[in-house]
Amino acid sequence: MKFGAGRSAVEVNVPTRAALFQAVRGKLAAGNGFALATLNLDHLTKLPVDSAFAEAYNAQDFVVADGRPVVWLSQLAKQPLELMPGSDLVVPLSSLAAEMNVPVALVGSSDAALCGAKAALQARIPGLNIVLTHAPAYGFDPKGTEAAEICEMLNTSGAKLCFIALGAPKQELFAAFARGCAPSVGFASIGAGLDFLSGHQVRAPKMMRALALEWLWRALQSPRRMVPRYAKCFAILPELALNAVRQR
Repeated sequence: MKFGAGRSAVEVNVPTRAALFQAVRGKLAAGNGFALATLNLDHLTKLPVDSAFAEAYNAQDFVVADGRPVVWLSQLAKQPLELMPGSDLVVPLSSLAAEMNVPVALVGSSDAALCGAKAALQARIPGLNIVLTHAPAYGFDPKGTEAAEICEMLNTSGAKLCFIALGAPKQELFAAFARGCAPSVGFASIGAGLDFLSGHQVRAPKMMRALALEWLWRALQSPRRMVPRYAKCFAILPELALNAVRQR
């Protein structure tokens, strides 16, 4: 299903979790890299006004639905998509990496968060081989010199799956850039996924997530940052809903 219009339009091209893991398994088995993005409403507010972000999104190999509104819109269009938040993909993708003996890298967030996430993942998943952790410096340019240096570190480390926790649009921009510099690495943009694992951020309780109220939890945790963001998200819903109806 497509979201948006013109050059900023994005297609969610992997509808189910089963399809995603089949595709990722195939890429890892063949030694081929990939870039995975998880589309949400915040991204859809940014894409029309950020051409570099839109270009980076179009360079992603796999795009899945992250966020209940995206799933609801797909149902409205009668092209249903399965909910796959980036944070929920870290553990199962890591389990797949351990099963296939694929080395893993963690990039983004902070040194403390990466240390905690590494410990949490290795405690939970026997045999998981995390060969690199790197927290970019403040003001990191996802297509600059440090980005190229990270790609070199990835190539040297032997990592074949890299979780990127930089937030949008930096993580998608870096993934698109790194696909060319580290072509055998699979990049998964997972937002705050590593911070949740390390305990540096607290995720909404399961009940709130089940009731599609995670947005409210995040707004209450950080109102100055999140309330304006969600206001922009709600503002674009009518047009997205109309476009969804047109795609039936």
